[in-house]
Amino acid sequence: MLRRFVVAGLAAAGLMAAATPSPAQTLDKIKKDGELVVGTKADYKPFGFRDPSGAIVGFEPDLAKDVADRLHVKVRIEPVVGSNRMQFLQQGKIDLMIATMNDTPERRKIVGIVQPDYYASGVNVFVAKKVALKSWDGLKGQKVCAIQGAWYNKPIAEKYGADIVAFKGTAEAETALQQGNCIGFVYDDTYFVDHLNDPKWSSFEMPLESINVEPWGLAVKLEELNGPWGQFMANTVKDWHKSGKLIELEAKWKIPPSPFLKKMHDEAK
Repeated sequence: MLRRFVVAGLAAAGLMAAATPSPAQTLDKIKKDGELVVGTKADYKPFGFRDPSGAIVGFEPDLAKDVADRLHVKVRIEPVVGSNRMQFLQQGKIDLMIATMNDTPERRKIVGIVQPDYYASGVNVFVAKKVALKSWDGLKGQKVCAIQGAWYNKPIAEKYGADIVAFKGTAEAETALQQGNCIGFVYDDTYFVDHLNDPKWSSFEMPLESINVEPWGLAVKLEELNGPWGQFMANTVKDWHKSGKLIELEAKWKIPPSPFLKKMHDEAK
Protein backbone atom coordinates (compact mmCIF):
# COMPACT_ATOMS: atom_id res chain seq x y z
CA MET A 1 0.00 0.00 0.00
CA LEU A 2 2.80 2.38 0.94
CA ARG A 3 4.56 1.64 -2.33
CA ARG A 4 1.36 2.43 -4.23
CA PHE A 5 1.10 5.84 -2.57
CA VAL A 6 4.74 6.58 -3.29
CA VAL A 7 4.36 5.64 -6.96
CA ALA A 8 1.16 7.68 -7.24
CA GLY A 9 2.87 10.67 -5.61
CA LEU A 10 5.81 10.49 -7.99
CA ALA A 11 3.46 10.23 -10.96
CA ALA A 12 1.52 13.30 -9.79
CA ALA A 13 4.74 15.24 -9.30
CA GLY A 14 5.79 14.26 -12.81
CA LEU A 15 2.53 15.53 -14.25
CA MET A 16 2.90 18.82 -12.37
CA ALA A 17 6.43 19.26 -13.61
CA ALA A 18 5.32 18.56 -17.16
CA ALA A 19 2.51 21.10 -16.84
CA THR A 20 4.80 23.83 -15.51
CA PRO A 21 7.08 25.35 -18.19
CA SER A 22 10.73 25.36 -17.26
CA PRO A 23 12.00 28.91 -16.73
CA ALA A 24 15.00 28.04 -18.88
CA GLN A 25 12.62 27.79 -21.85
CA THR A 26 11.88 31.52 -22.07
CA LEU A 27 14.10 32.13 -25.11
CA ASP A 28 12.52 29.15 -26.88
CA LYS A 29 9.06 30.37 -25.85
CA ILE A 30 9.70 33.83 -27.32
CA LYS A 31 10.82 32.33 -30.63
CA LYS A 32 7.91 29.89 -30.71
CA ASP A 33 5.29 32.56 -29.91
CA GLY A 34 6.89 35.09 -32.22
CA GLU A 35 6.51 37.74 -29.53
CA LEU A 36 8.72 39.32 -26.87
CA VAL A 37 6.94 40.87 -23.89
CA VAL A 38 8.94 43.65 -22.24
CA GLY A 39 8.07 45.61 -19.13
CA THR A 40 8.93 49.32 -19.37
CA LYS A 41 7.77 52.49 -17.69
CA ALA A 42 4.86 54.40 -19.23
CA ASP A 43 5.20 57.45 -16.95
CA TYR A 44 8.89 58.31 -17.18
CA LYS A 45 9.45 60.64 -20.13
CA PRO A 46 11.61 60.33 -22.21
CA PHE A 47 12.64 56.82 -21.12
CA GLY A 48 9.14 55.38 -21.37
CA PHE A 49 5.87 57.30 -21.85
CA ARG A 50 2.64 57.34 -23.84
CA ASP A 51 2.46 59.33 -27.06
CA PRO A 52 -0.77 61.08 -28.17
CA SER A 53 -2.05 57.79 -29.63
CA GLY A 54 -1.57 55.99 -26.32
CA ALA A 55 1.38 53.90 -27.51
CA ILE A 56 4.31 53.52 -25.10
CA VAL A 57 7.43 55.05 -26.64
CA GLY A 58 10.83 56.28 -25.51
CA PHE A 59 14.43 55.29 -24.92
CA GLU A 60 13.65 51.95 -23.28
CA PRO A 61 10.81 50.85 -25.59
CA ASP A 62 13.30 51.45 -28.43
CA LEU A 63 15.71 49.08 -26.69
CA ALA A 64 12.91 46.52 -26.35
CA LYS A 65 12.24 46.76 -30.09
CA ASP A 66 15.92 46.29 -30.84
CA VAL A 67 15.92 43.05 -28.82
CA ALA A 68 12.82 41.84 -30.68
CA ASP A 69 14.42 42.70 -34.02
CA ARG A 70 17.48 40.63 -33.10
CA LEU A 71 15.17 37.70 -32.36
CA HIS A 72 13.03 38.34 -35.48
CA VAL A 73 9.85 38.54 -33.40
CA LYS A 74 7.24 41.16 -32.55
CA VAL A 75 7.50 43.22 -29.38
CA ARG A 76 4.71 43.90 -26.91
CA ILE A 77 5.29 46.56 -24.27
CA GLU A 78 3.73 45.96 -20.86
CA PRO A 79 3.61 49.06 -18.62
CA VAL A 80 5.18 48.59 -15.18
CA VAL A 81 5.94 50.79 -12.17
CA GLY A 82 8.58 50.61 -9.48
CA SER A 83 6.37 48.65 -7.10
CA ASN A 84 5.48 45.82 -9.50
CA ARG A 85 8.21 45.52 -12.14
CA MET A 86 10.17 42.74 -10.38
CA GLN A 87 6.98 40.87 -9.48
CA PHE A 88 5.80 40.97 -13.11
CA LEU A 89 9.09 39.37 -14.13
CA GLN A 90 8.92 36.72 -11.41
CA GLN A 91 5.32 35.88 -12.30
CA GLY A 92 6.08 35.49 -15.99
CA LYS A 93 3.89 38.42 -17.05
CA ILE A 94 6.90 39.80 -18.91
CA ASP A 95 9.92 38.10 -20.50
CA LEU A 96 12.29 41.01 -19.94
CA MET A 97 12.32 44.11 -17.77
CA ILE A 98 13.88 47.37 -18.98
CA ALA A 99 12.37 49.85 -16.56
CA THR A 100 14.78 52.47 -15.18
CA MET A 101 15.79 50.10 -12.36
CA ASN A 102 18.94 50.78 -10.37
CA ASP A 103 21.24 47.78 -10.01
CA THR A 104 21.51 47.06 -6.27
CA PRO A 105 22.71 44.02 -4.25
CA GLU A 106 19.24 43.53 -2.78
CA ARG A 107 17.57 43.43 -6.20
CA ARG A 108 20.15 40.96 -7.49
CA LYS A 109 18.72 38.47 -5.00
CA ILE A 110 15.26 38.84 -6.55
CA VAL A 111 15.77 39.13 -10.32
CA GLY A 112 18.58 38.37 -12.74
CA ILE A 113 20.19 41.74 -13.43
CA VAL A 114 22.14 41.38 -16.66
CA GLN A 115 25.71 42.61 -16.92
CA PRO A 116 26.90 45.03 -18.09
CA ASP A 117 24.47 47.71 -16.91
CA TYR A 118 23.00 49.86 -19.68
CA TYR A 119 22.56 53.32 -18.11
CA ALA A 120 23.08 55.27 -14.88
CA SER A 121 21.39 58.05 -12.95
CA GLY A 122 21.61 59.91 -9.68
CA VAL A 123 19.02 60.97 -7.13
CA ASN A 124 17.76 64.54 -6.94
CA VAL A 125 14.82 66.55 -5.67
CA PHE A 126 12.47 68.61 -7.81
CA VAL A 127 11.26 71.33 -5.48
CA ALA A 128 9.13 74.46 -5.46
CA LYS A 129 11.34 77.53 -5.98
CA LYS A 130 9.69 79.30 -3.05
CA VAL A 131 11.20 76.71 -0.72
CA ALA A 132 14.67 78.08 -1.62
CA LEU A 133 16.30 74.73 -0.92
CA LYS A 134 20.07 75.12 -0.54
CA SER A 135 21.18 71.68 0.67
CA TRP A 136 19.91 68.16 1.23
CA ASP A 137 19.81 68.91 4.96
CA GLY A 138 17.02 71.38 4.18
CA LEU A 139 14.66 68.40 3.74
CA LYS A 140 14.67 67.68 7.46
CA GLY A 141 11.13 67.43 8.79
CA GLN A 142 9.65 68.28 5.38
CA LYS A 143 7.12 66.12 3.53
CA VAL A 144 8.74 64.92 0.31
CA CYS A 145 6.98 62.97 -2.44
CA ALA A 146 8.60 59.76 -3.68
CA ILE A 147 7.79 56.53 -5.52
CA GLN A 148 7.07 53.24 -3.80
CA GLY A 149 9.91 50.77 -4.25
CA ALA A 150 12.66 53.36 -4.85
CA TRP A 151 15.75 52.02 -3.08
CA TYR A 152 16.88 55.48 -1.94
CA ASN A 153 13.71 56.42 -0.02
CA LYS A 154 14.91 54.93 3.26
CA PRO A 155 18.51 56.32 3.11
CA ILE A 156 17.24 59.83 2.36
CA ALA A 157 14.77 59.65 5.22
CA GLU A 158 17.44 58.41 7.61
CA LYS A 159 20.32 60.65 6.52
CA TYR A 160 18.49 63.90 5.84
CA GLY A 161 15.37 63.54 7.99
CA ALA A 162 12.91 63.86 5.10
CA ASP A 163 9.33 62.75 5.75
CA ILE A 164 8.90 60.48 2.71
CA VAL A 165 5.37 60.24 1.27
CA ALA A 166 5.52 57.40 -1.28
CA PHE A 167 3.10 56.98 -4.17
CA LYS A 168 2.53 54.13 -6.61
CA GLY A 169 3.34 56.19 -9.70
CA THR A 170 4.73 59.51 -10.86
CA ALA A 171 1.31 60.93 -11.81
CA GLU A 172 0.10 60.61 -8.21
CA ALA A 173 3.34 62.06 -6.84
CA GLU A 174 3.19 65.03 -9.21
CA THR A 175 -0.43 65.74 -8.34
CA ALA A 176 0.49 65.79 -4.65
CA LEU A 177 3.42 68.09 -5.43
CA GLN A 178 1.27 70.53 -7.39
CA GLN A 179 -1.36 70.56 -4.64
CA GLY A 180 1.28 71.46 -2.07
CA ASN A 181 1.05 68.21 -0.13
CA CYS A 182 4.83 67.96 -0.25
CA ILE A 183 7.57 70.50 -0.91
CA GLY A 184 9.44 68.43 -3.47
CA PHE A 185 9.67 65.15 -5.32
CA VAL A 186 12.70 62.90 -4.74
CA TYR A 187 13.40 60.70 -7.75
CA ASP A 188 15.95 59.88 -10.47
CA ASP A 189 17.52 63.06 -11.83
CA THR A 190 16.96 61.86 -15.40
CA TYR A 191 13.21 62.03 -14.91
CA PHE A 192 13.24 65.78 -14.22
CA VAL A 193 15.18 66.77 -17.36
CA ASP A 194 11.98 67.12 -19.38
CA HIS A 195 10.21 68.98 -16.53
CA LEU A 196 12.85 71.71 -16.36
CA ASN A 197 11.94 72.77 -19.91
CA ASP A 198 8.17 72.54 -19.41
CA PRO A 199 6.30 75.83 -18.71
CA LYS A 200 3.87 73.82 -16.58
CA TRP A 201 6.67 73.37 -14.04
CA SER A 202 8.19 76.85 -14.25
CA SER A 203 7.74 77.44 -10.52
CA PHE A 204 9.89 74.41 -9.67
CA GLU A 205 13.61 73.76 -9.87
CA MET A 206 16.30 71.13 -9.24
CA PRO A 207 18.81 73.22 -7.28
CA LEU A 208 20.93 70.52 -5.65
CA GLU A 209 23.76 68.33 -6.89
CA SER A 210 22.70 64.76 -7.63
CA ILE A 211 23.69 62.09 -5.13
CA ASN A 212 23.91 58.30 -5.14
CA VAL A 213 24.72 57.92 -8.84
CA GLU A 214 23.99 54.27 -9.61
CA PRO A 215 23.82 52.16 -12.80
CA TRP A 216 20.60 50.81 -14.27
CA GLY A 217 20.20 47.13 -15.04
CA LEU A 218 17.74 45.31 -17.25
CA ALA A 219 16.61 41.95 -15.94
CA VAL A 220 15.46 38.43 -16.70
CA LYS A 221 14.21 35.90 -14.16
CA LEU A 222 16.88 35.16 -11.54
CA GLU A 223 17.12 31.48 -12.48
CA GLU A 224 17.73 32.42 -16.12
CA LEU A 225 20.56 34.89 -15.60
CA ASN A 226 23.29 32.41 -16.52
CA GLY A 227 21.18 30.49 -19.03
CA PRO A 228 20.58 31.08 -22.75
CA TRP A 229 18.19 34.01 -22.25
CA GLY A 230 20.40 35.81 -19.75
CA GLN A 231 23.49 35.28 -21.90
CA PHE A 232 21.69 36.52 -25.01
CA MET A 233 20.79 39.73 -23.22
CA ALA A 234 24.29 40.16 -21.79
CA ASN A 235 25.75 39.96 -25.31
CA THR A 236 23.08 42.36 -26.56
CA VAL A 237 23.92 45.01 -23.95
CA LYS A 238 27.64 44.63 -24.70
CA ASP A 239 26.89 45.27 -28.36
CA TRP A 240 24.76 48.32 -27.48
CA HIS A 241 27.76 49.83 -25.69
CA LYS A 242 30.28 48.89 -28.38
CA SER A 243 28.17 50.06 -31.33
CA GLY A 244 27.10 53.32 -29.70
CA LYS A 245 23.41 52.35 -29.92
CA LEU A 246 22.70 53.70 -26.45
CA ILE A 247 24.37 57.02 -27.21
CA GLU A 248 22.35 57.29 -30.44
CA LEU A 249 19.08 56.75 -28.58
CA GLU A 250 20.13 59.24 -25.93
CA ALA A 251 20.52 61.88 -28.66
CA LYS A 252 17.27 60.84 -30.36
CA TRP A 253 15.29 61.44 -27.16
CA LYS A 254 17.17 64.67 -26.33
CA ILE A 255 18.65 63.29 -23.11
CA PRO A 256 21.77 65.12 -21.86
CA PRO A 257 24.94 63.10 -22.62
CA SER A 258 25.68 60.55 -19.91
CA PRO A 259 29.29 60.23 -18.67
CA PHE A 260 28.45 56.59 -17.90
CA LEU A 261 27.57 55.82 -21.53
CA LYS A 262 30.67 57.55 -22.87
CA LYS A 263 32.86 55.60 -20.44
CA MET A 264 31.23 52.27 -21.33
CA HIS A 265 31.45 52.98 -25.07
CA ASP A 266 35.13 53.92 -24.87
CA GLU A 267 35.93 50.78 -22.87
CA ALA A 268 34.01 48.57 -25.30
CA LYS A 269 35.83 49.74 -28.43
